[in-house]
Amino acid sequence: MGISASSARPAKPPLQNIPDGAEKATLAAGCFWGVEHIYSKHFPSVDAGGGLYDARVGYTGGDKSNPSYRQVCSGTTGHAEALQLVYNPSKVSYRELIEFFFRIHDPTTKNAQGNDRGTQYRSAIFTHSPEQERIARQVTQQVADAKWFTRRNKMGVVVPEAITTQIAPAGKWYDAEPDHQEYLDANPWGYQCPTHFIRDMPPLPPVS
Repeated sequence: MGISASSARPAKPPLQNIPDGAEKATLAAGCFWGVEHIYSKHFPSVDAGGGLYDARVGYTGGDKSNPSYRQVCSGTTGHAEALQLVYNPSKVSYRELIEFFFRIHDPTTKNAQGNDRGTQYRSAIFTHSPEQERIARQVTQQVADAKWFTRRNKMGVVVPEAITTQIAPAGKWYDAEPDHQEYLDANPWGYQCPTHFIRDMPPLPPVS
């Protein structure tokens, strides 16, 4: 992932007046520019008749307070580049967001997406409730059981790839700098990780 140039873009304001019943989803799937872009295109905002109140990129899962983009990119802070969604669960379910998560990146490459390497690019689901953890673990197991991700071994036999996605309770969240919010909308020819695309996978059975 490249280092973007600084600009005078204003900071994205915090979401005000979140309606009762709104929920958060926090997901890491490599370079956050592409993750934010693909989610925002696929799941319309509430203003457009969809279920998203807010989508913003930032840093979570690390130890350093108020990390900068350059510090996170160094791989020394423990943070992941992540996307945090605030959504209306009556319009879009957490399960939908998690299934989509597995369709839009490669969860089998530990601490890497495409040519981006380091723990900051890890595949991770940061859960905000026991119910989110239950759904995240069930969907992850279903993805593994359905063999969504496979490879050919040395004998030419197709074998399943192990899912490396980390599932952990959500911790402290830090918004990324203004330049990184809606980055690919502002920079349509900017870098997008080649593993970020929607995969045509067979449907999973519903979670009980």
